[in-house]
Amino acid sequence: MSESRKPLEAPPERMGALARLPVFYALQGKRCVLVGDGQGVEWKLELLEAAGAQVWRFAVDAWTPEDLRGAAMAVGGFEDDGQAAAFAAAARAVGVPVNVIDKPAFCDFSFGAIVNRSPLVIGISTDGAAPVFAQAIRAKLESFLPNGFAHWAAAAGRWRSKVKESGLSFVGRRKFWQVFTAHAVANPQNEPSENDFARFVAEVKGLGAAVENGSVTLVGAGPGDPELLTLRAVRALQSADVILFDDLVSRDVLDFARREARKMLVGKTGFGPSCKQSDINTLMVGLAKQGKRVVRLKGGDPFIFGRAAEEIDACRAANIAVDVVPGITAAQGAAATLGIPLTDRDNSRRLQYVTGHARSGKLPDDIDWRALADPTTTTAIYMPVKTLEALVAKAMAEGLDPQTPSLAISRATRPDQQVVSAPISSLSAKIAQAALPGPVLVMLGRAMAGVQAAQKVAAAR
Repeated sequence: MSESRKPLEAPPERMGALARLPVFYALQGKRCVLVGDGQGVEWKLELLEAAGAQVWRFAVDAWTPEDLRGAAMAVGGFEDDGQAAAFAAAARAVGVPVNVIDKPAFCDFSFGAIVNRSPLVIGISTDGAAPVFAQAIRAKLESFLPNGFAHWAAAAGRWRSKVKESGLSFVGRRKFWQVFTAHAVANPQNEPSENDFARFVAEVKGLGAAVENGSVTLVGAGPGDPELLTLRAVRALQSADVILFDDLVSRDVLDFARREARKMLVGKTGFGPSCKQSDINTLMVGLAKQGKRVVRLKGGDPFIFGRAAEEIDACRAANIAVDVVPGITAAQGAAATLGIPLTDRDNSRRLQYVTGHARSGKLPDDIDWRALADPTTTTAIYMPVKTLEALVAKAMAEGLDPQTPSLAISRATRPDQQVVSAPISSLSAKIAQAALPGPVLVMLGRAMAGVQAAQKVAAAR
């Protein structure tokens, strides 16, 4: 029986160092000073005027320090470092932030690359280190964000006060913006109308008391590599109020979460201290009843030995909306990193997932041993370490070939992944000898022979 523990809230991570503080400066009707000529200066003029600034422009040798007094910002284009230094010093002397084009040493701020879907505006900075890289990122974002988003962002500004006056509760107003966002993302080409506003309000009001509840989303975090997260998983993490995560979840995955979200460790480890499933269910439902958007983040896929059914039942019993985002399970991730086809026409016509232990922690007594011994099947055994020796002995007694190729993969897809290969009859001893850290997955079948052969060649070199 494993030791129980209570859910533990993870302390919020501090913001990492910033080369530049991204800010969005309101310049409508404000005076800005622009000095110089050339392509760079013309582009800055276009930007300042697009932001509504009143631009006072001077030639390189025609400005005076008094011209800078009271300006919102000063921008200059100078070839000569001496002139650039004098301009920057004069601006700073009267408390005006200054930018000297292509001379970072004299700049208090930089412009960066811009994606314009105003009022939705995205700024990209590399602190002057790689402008071409910033432009490449801008191009990617431009292709990702339809021009129609500008209309929806403008509508959000127009409707904000109307939403407050709509009679919706705080939770209802948040639900309105969720409906608004989902519709905008799905229909960016459509112009938002007052009919849309009325329809969104009616939809939220139509939910009645149920809108005061939050929601639960069971999200598969994959086997460890954060780049294996699905787009739906990332969206769920970025919209969560609270994230309940397991010990098996890679901490790198949490980097995709909304920074303001509470992150609570509800650790479940094989044969180690674990939170009771009933406590997790109670916490999850309780948070959702407070109107929170709860993400239950699980290693691998929620429906592959993830106890998802118990958590879904708890939500449905409490009338809490519940959704599931599938993830890449450990066998798929391990197979991909090792180049193992889990099925193929010559070696494996069937794939099966087996758990290594039952609720009691002991070897399950209802395993289909004939299926496990089938030479044409690839078998992935989850949570296998404590019971593997007994499982293999029973399977060999039921016909499993002791020389069946097998692998044990520790921390699949992560940078510290380790692999041990051996005939299945000796794999348990090899795992103990290697002292593999968890989580460990065992895979056996003819498809594993290629990995065994490759490891033997590598060891002989």
